[in-house]
Parts: sequence; structure tokens; C-alpha cells
Amino acid sequence: MPEDPRQRFLIVRLGALGDLVHTLPAFAALRASFPNARIDWVVERKWSPLLELTTGIDEIIPLDRTFTGVVSCIQRLRRGHYDLALDFQGLYKSASLALLSGARRTIGFGAKTARESGAALFYTDRVTPSGPHVTDRNISIAERAGAKHGEGFCFPLGVPEAEMCRVRELLAAKSVGEYFVVSPGGGWKSKCWPPERYALLSSELWKRYRLAAVINVAPKEADLADALTRAAAPAQPVVVQTSIKELAAILKGARFVVGADSGPVHLAAALGTPVVALFGPTDPARNGPLPAGIVLRNASADVTTYKRGDVYSSAMLSLSVEQVLEAAERQLGVAA
Repeated sequence: MPEDPRQRFLIVRLGALGDLVHTLPAFAALRASFPNARIDWVVERKWSPLLELTTGIDEIIPLDRTFTGVVSCIQRLRRGHYDLALDFQGLYKSASLALLSGARRTIGFGAKTARESGAALFYTDRVTPSGPHVTDRNISIAERAGAKHGEGFCFPLGVPEAEMCRVRELLAAKSVGEYFVVSPGGGWKSKCWPPERYALLSSELWKRYRLAAVINVAPKEADLADALTRAAAPAQPVVVQTSIKELAAILKGARFVVGADSGPVHLAAALGTPVVALFGPTDPARNGPLPAGIVLRNASADVTTYKRGDVYSSAMLSLSVEQVLEAAERQLGVAA
């Protein structure tokens, strides 16, 4: 067989949900700049369904967290004969995969901006990123590879109609018509909003507009869902634990989505669903929803600590139900 003359790129971004979403504009810039190139993406297997919703990826290479899974992944990467590997994660594990792929060039963040500074030693090209948002920084890596980036951010995501129909049937079986999505989790408690406040929000929106609340939680967040549903009367929120593709369909079909700085909120914004994003110890200038969304934050810049904690932060507790309700009504188009 003749040798494939196309340029061959490997994207390394293993997870998680919000981080993957914020890498999509960099991928879109690569695809637009190199329409004939082969662009593959290595990702942890649990997140690969999100990339299956992304247009333009030639091959998704899943990584399993086992010894045999890692070996198998590396073997598959070696067969790719990549010209460039772009590491958007900046960890030893991601940088190692970029290096072990055998790519002629490996591009990643410099030591001052990589999440693990030593990862920069694995790259041939070290990038000092520009721009305030993590998405801007990711685009800096794509630009080092030769990509051109214009105005705005492109999220090449789509939800198949079959998935939308499946979700509509699922919600109809629970007597849910029009709805909004509550995403009360967020990885660490200090950047979350209390479930009782989401419950008051859900109750008020039900009383005013008969708008149902659909609660999205991970399996380990069942306690959040329980606390929210107990306190939400007369509303009767519906709790869903779904696959990534079903989650995307639920977010896509919602009137709006409300939650803290978390993967579901970022995915909803990328899908074009209105969002109300609640921020405290994290900085919306760096991590805010794109391409658009209402961001609520009472905290000043000097409390942008990114400190992980197991109690609600004062910055998040300063956000009132009234503030969030007014923002929700703005997204519904009914605010005065």
C-alpha cells in the first residue's frame, strides 16, 4: 500500500469532562487549519463517548487504567506514526503518552504552566500560553502546531436525534415536560452550592412556571440528590444518572442548566444551552462557561484560591437563591 501522505496529529487529553470540553476549540482550530490531516485523540475510556459526539476526529484511542490497557494503548499509538503529539493536560502520564507515541514533535506547556512542571521535559516544543481562559491556553498549543484561530470558540459537538428521542421518552415516562437541569455536584464541596438552595430554586420555578427540575448527579453524589428532593416541595425533581451521551441529550433539551464550575455546566454551554454558572473559589475568567452563559460570583479576585475543601466556601454561600432565581428567569426570557 502507498504511504499515507497526510500529516498525522495526536491529541492527548485524557479527562475529565469539563477539561475535554475546553479542549474542543483547539481541536476545531486544528481541523479547520489542516482539513486533510489525520487527527487522533487518546482519552480515558470512560470519557470516550463524549468524543464520539465530536465531529472531525479520525480515531478515538481509549486508555484503560490497567497495566495491559496502558501497554495496549501505547502499542496502538506507535502504529499511528504521528508527526506531532499535542499534550493539553500537562501531567507526567499525559506527557509520557505523547513521548511514547513516537511522534517526531511533542508539544505541551512549559514548566511554569504545566500542571506538573516536570512534564515539560518530555516535549520538544514548550509553549508559554496566552489568554486568560483555559481554552485560550489550549489554543496556544494548537497554534504552535501551525493552526490558525479566528474570533470566538467552536465546539464541534452534536447529539444524534436518536439519542434526543430516547431521552424525551425517558423523561416523558417520569411525567416530565419542559424542564431545567440542576447539577449540584462539582468534584469538591468548596466550589459547590448547598442542595437545599437548589431545592428552593426548584420549588419557586415550579410554582411560578410549572417548570420541572431534572437533577443530574454522579453515583457518588446520591446524597446531594436526596437532600435536594426532600426539600423541594411542592416541586418533585426527577433524579437521573445517565451515560455521557444521554447526559448530553438531557442538557441539550433543557430550557437552561444551573450548577457550579463543573463538567455538565461546561458541556451544556458548549451545546448551546443557556446556563447559570455559580462561581466562588474558582475564577470564571479562567474557567467560565463558553461560548456564553450567565456567571454569578460575589467573591473578589483575592479569594480565587482553587482550594479544595470539604465544606461549603463562604464565597459560594454568599450566592443567594434570589440571585440565582433572577438569573434563571433571565435565561427563560421572563425577567422583568
